[in-house]
Amino acid sequence: MSRWIAIVEDDPSIRENYADALRRQGYQVTGYGTRHEAMRAFESRLPNLAIIDIGLADEIDGGFELCRSLRAMSATIPIIFLTARDSDIDTVSGLRMGADDYLTKDISLPHLSARIAALFRRLDATQGPATGDDVLERGKLRVDLSRMRVGWNDTPVDLTVTELWIVHALARHPGHVKHRDQLMRDARMVVDDTTVTSHIKRIRRKFLEHDPAFDCIETVYGMGYRWKSS
Repeated sequence: MSRWIAIVEDDPSIRENYADALRRQGYQVTGYGTRHEAMRAFESRLPNLAIIDIGLADEIDGGFELCRSLRAMSATIPIIFLTARDSDIDTVSGLRMGADDYLTKDISLPHLSARIAALFRRLDATQGPATGDDVLERGKLRVDLSRMRVGWNDTPVDLTVTELWIVHALARHPGHVKHRDQLMRDARMVVDDTTVTSHIKRIRRKFLEHDPAFDCIETVYGMGYRWKSS
C-alpha cells in the first residue's frame, strides 16, 4: 500500500504542482486549502506524512495551529513545513511545535522528495524486526527504537521521530563529538545547520521539563554536539 501524503496549502496551483510531482513518485496525495478542511479529514484518518504551509487562507499562522493539533494526535507522524516565510523566528517556532523539518518554497522538487524519503526511512527503521540494538540505555536515558519511546529516569519523554534519532545518534557514543554532518547522517536526516540547532534546543527543553538538572547534551562550539554521561 502506497504512503498517503497530505498537502495543506491555500494556493491551488502550488498545491497541485507539489501533489502531481509526488503522485508521479507513487505516493497517494490529498490537498487541502484550509486548516479546518484538513482537520476534518485528519479526525477521520491520519496521513502518513503532512506538508503544511504557515499562512492558510485568512489565518496568518493557521499552519502553526494545525501542526500543534496534528502533533497532539500523533507523536510520530512526520510533519514538514513548506512555506515562503524564511525567518529564524518562524523556523524555530515551527520546530518547537513539533515539525520534523522546515523548508522554504524555493526548494527544488528533487530536494523535497529527498527530505520526504528520509523521513519515511527513519520511520521504517523503527518498525522493522526487533534486534538487540533496539534498546539503548545510558544512565537515566532509555531509547527503545522498536517502540519509538524515549524515557528519562523511568519517565516517558515525548519526542518526534527526528528528535528520537538525534538523541539516539548522540547517546550511542557518549563523549564523542558529532559535527552537524555526522549527526545528519547518523540521524538519517537532510537538513541545514539552523534546523539541527533548533532540534537540539527543543530536545533539551523537553528533557529539562522532566529534570531541571539535565545537561547531557553539550555544545562543542565550532565542532558540534556530544552526549555526556549522566
